[in-house]
Amino acid sequence: MKIAFIRHGKSVWEENEKISSEQFREWVEIYDEKGVQEEEEYPQSTIEIVAKSGIVLTSDLKRSQHSANLLTRGSRLNSDGIFREVELPKCTFGQFIKCKPAVWLVVLRLLWMAGYSQSCESYKQARKRAKIGAERLVQYAKKKHTVVLVGHGFFNRLLAKELEKMGWITYEKMNSKHWECITYEAPQ
Repeated sequence: MKIAFIRHGKSVWEENEKISSEQFREWVEIYDEKGVQEEEEYPQSTIEIVAKSGIVLTSDLKRSQHSANLLTRGSRLNSDGIFREVELPKCTFGQFIKCKPAVWLVVLRLLWMAGYSQSCESYKQARKRAKIGAERLVQYAKKKHTVVLVGHGFFNRLLAKELEKMGWITYEKMNSKHWECITYEAPQ
């Protein structure tokens, strides 16, 4: 049995001006609604695992679904909100500070991991969701042998940690590159 994680493609939303925390919330909403850039070619390992899969899963966010559609041309897709990327907390202290979106992303993710979860699920809740998601992936793998999840960088890492706790073995390190495939194999 195999479970493969693929991070969604690069968003077509590339606005990178300095913005306030309030504007960052709007930026994230637009980022979530936009699709991904279509590539001329995709990594060979990604194409191969998608072709061999018994099922391709996505989150319920557009960038995950759009990426999977580009890789499969719309066949064998199943979306599930359990695989949704973790949200960022609402920042109530940065209305007068302007940073690039990538800076807001890092600052808010670090605050979130430290326990700040204003208006979103907590890190602890996300880890619980990842455990349920990993168990669901294993159930799919038992039925379909090879499962592909076209998901999101941070939540894919949480899922991978849960699979490792269950004894699943990785073939390569998890990275954050778009379209890259990381495959796990069931324990013997």
